[in-house]
Amino acid sequence: MSSVVISGNTSGAITLDAPAVAGTNTITLPTLTGTVSLTTRTVQVFTSGSGTYTTPTGCKSILVRAIGGGGAGAGGGSGVTNGTAGGNTTFGAFTAGGGPFGTANSGQVSLGGTVSGSPTVAISGGAGGGGSTLTSGQYGPGNMGGSGVFGGAGAGGQGTENAKAAVANSGGGGGGAGTNPSQSPCVSGGGGGSGAYFENLYSSPAATFSYAVGAGGTVGTAGTSSFNGGAGGSGIIIVEEFY
Repeated sequence: MSSVVISGNTSGAITLDAPAVAGTNTITLPTLTGTVSLTTRTVQVFTSGSGTYTTPTGCKSILVRAIGGGGAGAGGGSGVTNGTAGGNTTFGAFTAGGGPFGTANSGQVSLGGTVSGSPTVAISGGAGGGGSTLTSGQYGPGNMGGSGVFGGAGAGGQGTENAKAAVANSGGGGGGAGTNPSQSPCVSGGGGGSGAYFENLYSSPAATFSYAVGAGGTVGTAGTSSFNGGAGGSGIIIVEEFY
């Protein structure tokens, strides 16, 4: 019987390139003692709150992805109260800015949040559509919220309904539908802007990092005989840990 024997300590790649040999060929590997374990990746996800992230023991690098909170959409009508902007999401030195709230101003869009710092990837949030002026006796649909990197924007209210909230951990809320039976001026609501997104690869991560997840914007009060905007989506932080 022909055989190839590998013994002793080895490191790096071993390439065997031999002509075909008739019969049974055997490769004998060195004996292993102790415990052998393979940990390729672990993941931690933060969807709210703030605190201190601790790099796991033995972790060689981490990839952090984060999105800021989305702004709320404005209600429709006259005398509307705007909602609030989305909160900033932070990890270490980087910030994914929250999206601004939508307004009840005709044609005024709400630009998305922006990134602070210089991470590996930085993407600003999508803008929410502006409101529309209504004439007497007219109903008007609210505009859509801005889409973030993860999508999930809230739809504007159509006809006689409130706008839709953005999906959690995603974009901006939609604008509320407006109605103008007699008030003037009057507008349908604009959508909120989405939060910004960043990702950063830490090839030699520190032992700890501070973090905070931005909340989604909350909806304001609709105007006379009109309808509410939608809430913004909350932010998120995803940490992939490699060993």
